Amino acid sequence: MGMKKLAAKVDDYNERLESGKASKIKPDHVQKVLEKLRRKSAKLEEELASTASMEKRARLEKKLSIARAHIERGEWLLREIS
Repeated sequence: MGMKKLAAKVDDYNERLESGKASKIKPDHVQKVLEKLRRKSAKLEEELASTASMEKRARLEKKLSIARAHIERGEWLLREIS
């Protein structure tokens, strides 16, 4: 999901929030998820460093890039709701 799509989802969320159909996202909840993502990213980096198999390395690198993208989106969301 790109940043434009994420921004559209946040706009939709804000509309639902204003109409009373959604509850407010709390920064603490976003920070908790970011902490989990950062731990997962660190674990993947460790596993990647100790892996010799090219096939497994490629899979781990893909997982790591996804985790980093989620972290970036989470940080953006945190800035938007703070």
